[in-house]
Amino acid sequence: MLAAMLCPHVLHPVRLAAACFGLVAATLAAPDAEASQSLRCNGQLVGKGDSPVALLHKCGDPVYRQPVCVSMLQLGWIVTPYRGDGPGAVLANQCVPMEEWTYDRGPGNFLGIVRLYNGAIESVRDGARLR
Repeated sequence: MLAAMLCPHVLHPVRLAAACFGLVAATLAAPDAEASQSLRCNGQLVGKGDSPVALLHKCGDPVYRQPVCVSMLQLGWIVTPYRGDGPGAVLANQCVPMEEWTYDRGPGNFLGIVRLYNGAIESVRDGARLR
């Protein structure tokens, strides 16, 4: 229904679905500054798309692992027996389960936080600086 609010002329369910799909695709395709980083371990880099096996091989075990719930905008369909025009598209934030691994880079350096999703590195970012 968000697309209908943004574009009031989009009323037909097929056009609404296409508009919602376009909005979701544009949101997911937006560049993410966190995801562009990589983690250097023992002179080797790991980054987005690498497997957890490659991460473990290059960086070893993390100092901390935790499951996280990341809220992501998802396209869904509502089917009701009372609507004659077919299913309605809806955008909603949903919890997507992921895992974060934290690496200690040593005194004076930032922690390295690697987010894993669906068997691959989804993003790498800096955490707090250790003293």
